[in-house]
Amino acid sequence: MERTERTDQVEDRAPVGTGRVLVAGVGNIFLGDDGFGVEAVRRLAGRPLPGDVEVLDVGVRGVHLAYQLLDGYRMLVLVDATARGGEPGTVYLIEPDAGPVERSGGEAPGEARAPVLDGHRMGPDAVLALLATLAAGTGGTPPERVLVVGCEPASLEEGIGLSAPVAAAVEEAVGVILRVVGADTQAKREASPC
Repeated sequence: MERTERTDQVEDRAPVGTGRVLVAGVGNIFLGDDGFGVEAVRRLAGRPLPGDVEVLDVGVRGVHLAYQLLDGYRMLVLVDATARGGEPGTVYLIEPDAGPVERSGGEAPGEARAPVLDGHRMGPDAVLALLATLAAGTGGTPPERVLVVGCEPASLEEGIGLSAPVAAAVEEAVGVILRVVGADTQAKREASPC
């Protein structure tokens, strides 16, 4: 079971453990609000971040992201447009479960389907399924924790640029990411005279 919280209901949480963190923006900038993740990490990259945090614009290169994650990260924060039925521009913090990939219908009961390897249409669920397969085959270690910072899209139609409510939500998403990776805590410590 996954846990989803609207970001106006999220309390500050300390980051988990030590080690590298990857913040990856995914999405297609040619499909309107699907470019949310790419825009959010573009803005995040201009902010001061802890030394163990890496920011990556993945775009539609899901296979690249799966292989990148084999390099050993403690935590992955995926940033993506996420349709969950809320108002456009609603920002969510989601902690997906690590259960099997949903069946598409042709598999036996209890048997997970293999991830579809279409590098331009791999959503976060397919990337994580591929990651598990790659880690098992290579001995790599997947991240200990995966979070998704998502935004409810208004339109995923062809076109460049975010809709007004999604564009307005980018700064809120950046703030959520900064809290999740501990950057705001680090900045407060550095500003404190103690």
